[in-house]
Amino acid sequence: MKTNLAVAALATLVISACATAPKETTAEAPAQEATENKAQAAPGVETGTVRPAEVSSSEFAAQLDEMQKQSVYFDFGEFVIKPEYNGLIQHHADFMKAHPNAVVTLQGNTDERGSSEYNLALGDRRANAVRKALEVLGVPDSQIRTVSLGEEHPRLTCHEEQCWKENRRTDFIGKITP
Repeated sequence: MKTNLAVAALATLVISACATAPKETTAEAPAQEATENKAQAAPGVETGTVRPAEVSSSEFAAQLDEMQKQSVYFDFGEFVIKPEYNGLIQHHADFMKAHPNAVVTLQGNTDERGSSEYNLALGDRRANAVRKALEVLGVPDSQIRTVSLGEEHPRLTCHEEQCWKENRRTDFIGKITP
């Protein structure tokens, strides 16, 4: 998943780097043009300047990466979103609406207690609860996917409440679509 994100960010940088800025007509313009040509001839070399397109692309990638580090946690056997996660969901909704080419997969997870069938169904309910909250906030259905992982992808593997609490969650996995 991170490879896809890196490829998408690199593609955005390459496309934005192809755009040319208007040339200045000062005595320093030939020297500046030579510096720019060297930078184009040697990719990866720092030139000391940052183009706005590169900043926005890297910021976009950073925002997408940060989104994937946040989760909505649930109580035992529940799929009701706690009020403390409303701000997080609002933040994700704002990001998704501002970036129509971003798609989020909501991964519903459970702790190890309960049967596989029960946990898959509960993970699905948790992912869909977050999906509905995003849709209510104006995120188009086409930008949201859901999947239940049940108990199959725990964050912590101990067999006590501390771990079970960490595993009852919905994760946000973002990517860029062409």
